[in-house]
Amino acid sequence: MRYLLLSALFFLVGCTTTQVAASIRLAELEPLPEVSATAVTPLRVAVAAIVSPKGTVQSYTPLLDYLEAELNRSVELVQRRTYGEVNDLIESGDVDVAFVCTSAYIVGKREFGMQLLAAPQVMGDTIYHSLLIVSADSPTKSMADLRGAVFVFTDPISTSGHNYPIWLVQELGETPESFFSRTFYTYSHDDAIRAVANQVADGAAVDSLVYTFAIEREPELGQKTRVIHQSPPFGIPPVVTGPQARPQIVVEVQSLLLNMHRNPTGRAALQAAGIDRFVLIEDAAYQSVRELETAVNQNP
Repeated sequence: MRYLLLSALFFLVGCTTTQVAASIRLAELEPLPEVSATAVTPLRVAVAAIVSPKGTVQSYTPLLDYLEAELNRSVELVQRRTYGEVNDLIESGDVDVAFVCTSAYIVGKREFGMQLLAAPQVMGDTIYHSLLIVSADSPTKSMADLRGAVFVFTDPISTSGHNYPIWLVQELGETPESFFSRTFYTYSHDDAIRAVANQVADGAAVDSLVYTFAIEREPELGQKTRVIHQSPPFGIPPVVTGPQARPQIVVEVQSLLLNMHRNPTGRAALQAAGIDRFVLIEDAAYQSVRELETAVNQNP
């Protein structure tokens, strides 16, 4: 039998080539070279412009560096001006993971199946508020006192920087167009804080977490502004993936995020971003954001 198999093998080789095959010396084989992180397709991570581009880089670079080292894969930060543009990147699969605002999540969930990956826990909780702020020397005590003022919004689909202040205006029987003398967008919460601090605007509504973090970094902002109103709690801005994300990527990144507080380097990266740790979060945490969006859209 062995003779027949060997004969058949030589016959097949003879049918396919007239050249003598080179011999293989097993003792001389070398291992394949290791694939470097730069040779692998980068993990593309988008961060919505909750803070300005400069602030985003400062806050998130240590976190992304940590992911890069742990994954042995380059990580590319992707930024866009608006929340809607980041949602487009997630829907198209042009980014793998994204840090988004709460309204961007509920829009993405509804329109193309955006998925929750994790949520940051800050000061022991996974909530935040919309803060109505004015300049420190302003006599304003409530939204009603801002009638005829210049008001700054952050983004058209922001919960804290758009939908909530509009709801406050609607509760007064007004629209932004009839109530304020002028409005404009900054497309980031820290820039909205600066607009009020520098008296470019009379008032703004901003993310409470960003406000706390901003005045810790720049105490002057806290000295120049004052909080006059705080909203009920909303589910914290989450980390998400899109429907086209590869399951392996989702599992790997989620595991790293949920466990990075156990690693000294990971804890330092979390601290740089003002985060205690990442935790799992349910879609139900964002129900109040949906209800706010519905209320605002029903009273244009």
